[in-house]
Parts: sequence; C-alpha cells; structure tokens
Amino acid sequence: MSPSETAPSTASGPPGRVGYVLKMYPRFSETFVVNEILAQEAAGTEVDVFSLRPPADARFHAALAEVRAGVTWVPWSSVRASEAWDRLGAAADQLPGLASAWPELLRHDVRDVLQAVEVATAVRERGLVHLHAHFGSVATTVARLAARLARVGYSFTAHAKDIFHDSVDEADLRVKLRDALAVVTVSDYNLEHLRTRFGPAADRVVRVYNGIDLTAFGYREPAGRPRHVVSVGRLVEKKGLDDLIGAVALLAADGDPVTCDVIGSGPLHDDLARQVEQLGLTDRVRLLGAATQDEVREHVAGAAVFAAPCVVGTDGNRDGLPTVVLEAMALGTAVVATPVTGMPEAVVDGRTGRLVPERAPAELAAAIRGLLDDEAARADLARAARALVEQRFDRDVQAQGMRAVFARAGSEPVRPTGDAAAESVGAVANPAVANPAVGAAGAEGARRREVVPA
Repeated sequence: MSPSETAPSTASGPPGRVGYVLKMYPRFSETFVVNEILAQEAAGTEVDVFSLRPPADARFHAALAEVRAGVTWVPWSSVRASEAWDRLGAAADQLPGLASAWPELLRHDVRDVLQAVEVATAVRERGLVHLHAHFGSVATTVARLAARLARVGYSFTAHAKDIFHDSVDEADLRVKLRDALAVVTVSDYNLEHLRTRFGPAADRVVRVYNGIDLTAFGYREPAGRPRHVVSVGRLVEKKGLDDLIGAVALLAADGDPVTCDVIGSGPLHDDLARQVEQLGLTDRVRLLGAATQDEVREHVAGAAVFAAPCVVGTDGNRDGLPTVVLEAMALGTAVVATPVTGMPEAVVDGRTGRLVPERAPAELAAAIRGLLDDEAARADLARAARALVEQRFDRDVQAQGMRAVFARAGSEPVRPTGDAAAESVGAVANPAVANPAVGAAGAEGARRREVVPA
C-alpha cells in the first residue's frame, strides 16, 4: 500500500450525520458524487445534502432515485444590507461561533456568508457532526464558514479544476487546506501536486480514488465488437476531442471503415461539428449530445475502443481521473488515453490500456488502429483493466476509505480557523458533544426537505 493511500479502517465512520455541501446537486456530469453518497448510505452513514445552487439540468440519472438523503437547496441571491443584517442577527443565538467570526465573514461575499449561516443553522438543528464539500471552490468556502459558525469540523475533496485552473486563488486554497480536519483528492498525481505546492498546509491530504458500482458495470467480453470508437465527456478543450476527430480523419484517409460517437454537450459543440463537416466525416463521426448513465453504458459496452484524449487546457484546466474511463475499463472496452494528471494510475500503458501523448492525432490514430486490428491484445488489456478496477476503483473500497477519513476527522478536536486560529473556541474532541441533536420531531420539522426530480 502506498503512503498516500487511505488505509482501510474498522472504524464505523463519524459519530453521527454528515452534511455534504455541493455547489449544485444533482448535476448531470457529476455521477461520482451520487456514487459516493450511495456508497456512504450503504455503509451506514446518514447523509444530508446542501445544494448551493438549484439544479440546471433537464435530465437526471436513474441512480439518483436510490439516494435516501434529504436535499436542502440553500437560498442564494443578492440581498439588501438591512436584510443581510437581519438574517445574521436572527442566527446569533443559534450559532456559537458567530460573534468571533465577524472579521472573517466581512471578507467574503455576503451571499456566501448567508448560505454558510443557513447551513450552520441546519447543522445545529439537525445534529450534524461534520461537513464535507466537493471541489475546493465555493462549496468549500461555504462549508468552512458554516463549520466555524456551528463549531463542527469540515473536510473536502479536491478534484482538478479547483486545483489546476488559472483562476484558482492559491492563498484561499491554502487556508482551506490548513483549516480542514481532512482533505481528500482523487489521484496520486493530485496529491503530489498539493504537497509540493502547499507544503505543510497539505499535510492532511490523502488520496481516495473515485469509485464505481461494479454491479452496474458488468464485464462483457470484447470479442466481436465492430470497428467503433466512443468518447464521453463535456465538449470542452480539456477533453481533446478535436484530436480524436483528427485521428478518425487520418484513419479514414487510409481506408479504415472506423466510426466514432462522441457523447456529451458543451460550448465547443459547434466548433466540433464544423470540424467533422470540414473533414468530410459526417458519415463516420456523430455528436450525440448528453445521455443518461444507462445510455452511456450501452454505447461504451458496444464499442471496441474508448478514447479519452485529454489535454491540459490553455487556461490550465485538466481532467483528474474521469469516472467514465473507469466505467469503460469495467465494461471490457479497451481504453486509449493520454497521460494527463492521474490517468496513468488507471490506464497503465500496455497493461490495462494504451497511452499516447496529448495533442498527437497521428499517434492516437495508430493506437486506435492497433487495438481494432488485434482482438487478442484488446481482450488481454480489457481483462487486466477489469481486474485493476475491481481492486482499486470499486465503490465499496472508496466508501471504506472515505469513512476512514471521516472517522479520523471526527476523532480530532475542531480546530480554530481564520482569525480565531489564535484563540480558543471551546472545541471538543467529539463535535457531537458540543452539538446535541434536537428531538426527532423538531429536527424533522426544521428540515427543508424537497423531492429531487428523478
């Protein structure tokens, strides 16, 4: 086991309910969040979800209906100064950390502050003992402030855009890393980057891979599949889809009958459609738009090759370790990818897939052709890929790792944050002691539970 890996633990997890703070829930492209919540619930963790923005997607994955957690959509809008002061004043009696937090709160967007107050109030009313956010941006901003106000601990998962994008405020991220009781990231590449870039502030970062539900992604023998390539992802620069289209053009010019489907939506749709037309590939390359997880599974399972030609964007943005790559590996579809960030931790060149340099359509075309031509080699890679996913990326393995993280965080004193770092806030080793749950009827009455569209 590598030093970065979260060690399996027999601990039962945090001593109570955990609140997940998310910028938007549900989000069509973030299946990994749903997977994680389902795994936590299956392992016995009680979860509440706080969504800081209303969902904007018109479609939802079927797995969402399995989530038991209640969802609170936290109000977010511009308010008048008088209204903001009224809300803060009304919360003062419920939030023990509010008085000492004023200097810190005044440095933040008032909308984030008011959302933090809403979340913190719910934490106290419902008896939540810990907050966990995904992405080190606004969700962690609110989780950190709410945790301080309610005097519980917080943790967060750092992914990719929130680490690497040019817009990342490194001073802000350093504070979040320093103040969190625990931080998770999704690859060893990310872990090394954070430790190198942020030094001691990143001492509590551990790697826990995203996991998938292997019962939903059964292995299918790759033999007999057509000369067909599929790629799945948002139509944005970091996915490298223009390189994939260029690779298909090279194969077509050599007389290869290969076809390709690209599943996903995004701002580059028109540019990619124009490229397909200009290269004369309208009979070979289809841009299918967004699809549900069930639809994606069938497309991927029916293809001979899955392509993930990811690149580092001109703005620094890049993928972490795309969940759909793990799903393709689980399904028995051979993967061709690029060695961007954590990709080589799953796609091991020549063993569980093929890696080619980024922005190299000719090499991408050669790798695709090699897999299409050699069915035996494709099958060997697919079997090894499935074995690796079972060992390293099973949702149950991830749940065990996350519960170990929560258990360690729950056993630590809640540390002062921000301007309160030099003063005692009366934290206790078990935050549940300082945050007694209200009666069941009162808590349920206080909750703003809403039904998530299926």
